[in-house]
Amino acid sequence: MLSICFLTFLFFTFGDTNTWSDLDIPIEHATYFFTSNPSIHAQCLADEARCPYYEQAKNLPPFDVACWGYEPNCKNNASLVQCSGDSHGWTTSKEKQILEFWKTADFGYIAEKRNELREFCSSSLECVDHLRFCRAKNIYIDFRHTETSKHTDRYREDILKPGDIGGHCKLNRDDLIKNGDHKSPLQSWFSELQVFTEINGTNSFNCDITITKPTIIIKLDSGYNMYHHFCDFINLYVTQHMNNMFSKDIQIILWDTSKNDYWSFFSTTWTAFTSNRLIHIKEFEGKRVCFQNVAFSFLARMFYGFYYNMPLIPGCTQTSLFRSFQQYIVHRLRIPQLGPLKSNQIRITLLNRTTQYRQVLNVKEIVQHLRNISTNENNEYLINVVDYNINMPFIDQLNITHNTDIFMGMHGAGLTHLLFLPDWATIFEIHNCEDKDCYLDLARLRGVKYFTWENEAKAYPQDEGKHPTLGTPHKKFTNYAFDKYEFARVVRKMVKYVKEHPAYRSAKRMKYSTTNSMPTLEVEQRHTKTTKDEF
Repeated sequence: MLSICFLTFLFFTFGDTNTWSDLDIPIEHATYFFTSNPSIHAQCLADEARCPYYEQAKNLPPFDVACWGYEPNCKNNASLVQCSGDSHGWTTSKEKQILEFWKTADFGYIAEKRNELREFCSSSLECVDHLRFCRAKNIYIDFRHTETSKHTDRYREDILKPGDIGGHCKLNRDDLIKNGDHKSPLQSWFSELQVFTEINGTNSFNCDITITKPTIIIKLDSGYNMYHHFCDFINLYVTQHMNNMFSKDIQIILWDTSKNDYWSFFSTTWTAFTSNRLIHIKEFEGKRVCFQNVAFSFLARMFYGFYYNMPLIPGCTQTSLFRSFQQYIVHRLRIPQLGPLKSNQIRITLLNRTTQYRQVLNVKEIVQHLRNISTNENNEYLINVVDYNINMPFIDQLNITHNTDIFMGMHGAGLTHLLFLPDWATIFEIHNCEDKDCYLDLARLRGVKYFTWENEAKAYPQDEGKHPTLGTPHKKFTNYAFDKYEFARVVRKMVKYVKEHPAYRSAKRMKYSTTNSMPTLEVEQRHTKTTKDEF
């Protein structure tokens, strides 16, 4: 039965001192977390023997510095943002350019969304504008009419009828309906919440299931495509920040209105967010479910969202949000960084597509040419040719990517791996096939240097390329050969960039100083199924 009492919207529930493993955040994130959670900070200080973040808790900087940027009075705004390029008329000053980039692509986005939060049903439901994100306390959802077992459509917008969702609260229905202008399956929660019903004090609602764990409900984009599925994961991460919700002991529910099971090659990533199994709403069919704490996640294709429909201001790069996402994922999935190499070799990973389109036809010639150059220049390059296909587990792919200094490949979803490159790395989109902004923008968000083919006269398409259904010319639907000397010229530029990068030099000093001990390269090699001798 629903509780009528008001509870504050702080979703992180920590429990006793034996559950530090549920927190499991990167060490460098601990100070920010403790600033937002003073009671857990005090708990860590009192638990020196078991708290893994005791040193960070003991030496906590002032609250206006130890913060992500979205907290009230935080001075740590746009700390990583670099805007060396022109905004091309988007703004009138460099200061405004930096602020705009931070507000739309960094933690400033969360600051704005937190300011948008307002109650739609008193003490129970609050949302941002357009219902792109909502959170609720003590609500129910009636799944007795959803009929998921009869449908294959993942995005039905009419499965909830009036009275199928609600809570004990005073509803502002007019305001709720006014926020339906972004109604779309992957852009807002209006379709689900437009029928939200207030229950007065004399009514009750009996639930078949009550979920007491903090819960996130999410609608997914394509789980088969890395670019699109990681739109889901980055928005889930943004949702965690909105709710201060970093414990792994949470429940994640997939709002999929079909009878189909969820499957994704990238499903290992869920273990970075929760230690509990995913629940599909078809498991609730025929039941009434109560939720004590629930958030309706930001979605993958929102207008001006992360990162599919994100208009990115020109001239800027490097966000704290995407960098912290990378740190968060590689920490929780236990992906080690084993470089830079003591030998001064630059680790080059060439993603070799074996799909129908966008193959590099002369990849053997190019790789051999680069190896010949390396041999003549003190073995400067350590080249690894890989095919990230379904036969190589995703966790093994991440181990290779994260331990890469130069990552290169043709235009395609596999380049989303750039999110997990080290800070000093470069990404070489060998040919962007006239989709010039997709991975350039993603590289700017992550803060890694982007390169692409510069001399079209030295790129040789197999044919003009035709769209498989429309039959119109399209550069994505063919294969290419490239001039090996021009290829090598671009690689030399990237090698120079990496070796001069301050983060590369700093990481190398730290790794090989006499006071520091790190794993050796041999640990990584057990994960690497494709070696430099593939060709």
